[in-house]
Amino acid sequence: MAALTIATGTGNWFSALALGVTLLKCLLIPTYHSTDFEVHRNWLAITHSLPISQWYYEATSEWTLDYPPFFAWFEYILSHVAKYFDQEMLNVHNLNYSSSRTLLFQRFSVIFMDVLFVYAVRECCKCIDGKKVGKELTEKPKFILSVLLLWNFGLLIVDHIHFQYNGFLFGLMLLSIARLFQKRHMEGAFLFAVLLHFKHIYLYVAPAYGVYLLRSYCFTANKPDGSIRWKSFSFVRVISLGLVVFLVSALSLGPFLALNQLPQVFSRLFPFKRGLCHAYWAPNFWALYNALDKVLSVIGLKLKFLDPNNIPKASMTSGLVQQFQHTVLPSVTPLATLICTLIAILPSIFCLWFKPQGPRGFLRCLTLCALSSFMFGWHVHEKAILLAILPMRIGKNKDV
Repeated sequence: MAALTIATGTGNWFSALALGVTLLKCLLIPTYHSTDFEVHRNWLAITHSLPISQWYYEATSEWTLDYPPFFAWFEYILSHVAKYFDQEMLNVHNLNYSSSRTLLFQRFSVIFMDVLFVYAVRECCKCIDGKKVGKELTEKPKFILSVLLLWNFGLLIVDHIHFQYNGFLFGLMLLSIARLFQKRHMEGAFLFAVLLHFKHIYLYVAPAYGVYLLRSYCFTANKPDGSIRWKSFSFVRVISLGLVVFLVSALSLGPFLALNQLPQVFSRLFPFKRGLCHAYWAPNFWALYNALDKVLSVIGLKLKFLDPNNIPKASMTSGLVQQFQHTVLPSVTPLATLICTLIAILPSIFCLWFKPQGPRGFLRCLTLCALSSFMFGWHVHEKAILLAILPMRIGKNKDV
């Protein structure tokens, strides 16, 4: 509190918040880490010691490379710093390798990359109307937003205990949102295109970006009632957006297209054989569906409606990442989850098109797309809820 008081007097409260959370991250360095720690160590080894033609084929470890090419190149760059800490971590055959230097490097790499997240939060704060401020620091909208984003404990747990690079990726996302609020649409589109080639989970919110940019950037004017003025459509802007997406995609996927490896890359990015639910269920619709199927199967067995020999002993409750068949209810396919997700996001997409309401409308649509995908998507991770929570922090601020 003393540091915050000093920061208030000098106007540097944002720096104090950023510094404070960074120190907290440093304190979390020796804490528990999940298997994702080994996942990223293995990716460092793959990208450092193997040619690009083998990146998406290497399978010595069960933790194969399954992120888009930009993230693979990101790991490649990190690996050239990692070799100065511990060369052994870059050996593909050193499965489950760990050392104090490896721990320090990987933890500090996440902390360092969070600089982008801090910058993105600062840019989001600039989108808030500075005229409406409270007397106390804790009443200021910019301060509240900064605390909610920088000190988001879900993100802290996932990145700095569990171990991932979500802060860096969400930094790209928040920065793209800030650019759209600042009416720098081409920059926002470019940043989101780059983000998709770092981690494809952000496809969940791609419909919101696509519809908003088409409606509010490619159509340059509205009628007095807010409806589309069709004659205002700009082919130049559409071509410009298309060119941005094409160039980013070409830079990312081009080398693998030249190697005739795109099918292999996509098979790694979209591994549908992993099953409907993750080993640790996301609390979504399919978790309830699975639970109902389990209850019905137990009742069916007790009432002797089901043959116990036809029921698998380990199914969706086994804690394994795998495909399974439901016992009583119809089994769910990837196509079924896609249809459910599209139906769920349609209302928000229609509202964004017919009643745009500017960047705030876009942010609402983005949040609803993320929530719909979380509720009905295929193999959803529980941490995917952050995709809705973080943008929601901005949208809830009435001064945006």
